[in-house]
Amino acid sequence: MTTDGGADGYVIRADLDAMDLDRIHGWLSTDAYWALGRSRDNVETAARNSVNVGLFAADGQQVAYARVVTDRANFAWLCDVYVDRDHRGRGLGGRLVDAVLTELEPLGLGRVLLATRDAHDVYARAGFEPLPRPQDWMIRR
Repeated sequence: MTTDGGADGYVIRADLDAMDLDRIHGWLSTDAYWALGRSRDNVETAARNSVNVGLFAADGQQVAYARVVTDRANFAWLCDVYVDRDHRGRGLGGRLVDAVLTELEPLGLGRVLLATRDAHDVYARAGFEPLPRPQDWMIRR
């Protein structure tokens, strides 16, 4: 998927080859609370095994990223959502999440989950809501 840039020139791409993995690694490993210290190899392996959606400025530079882990039948985990600090405050996070959901729509998934500490409003506008029974979920670290 590639969407037209519109008036502001931003373009959405859902193609691994379009992703700037060095830039994504820089964002995640140094500025994303959930991925601090993540290795470049880890970022690349994760990307190669996921659905990747990026937002690109008119000059072609990648300014945002989201990754989805999915079985392509029932379930998806939206993760590694990041907007470059210089491009925040323009609604790009919401635009990126909407593009991810559009990309996933043909799969007919029963649920898409995510975790966030600080962007609840962005995700709520896209239809996400708190888990009705969070006590049912467990994690193994």
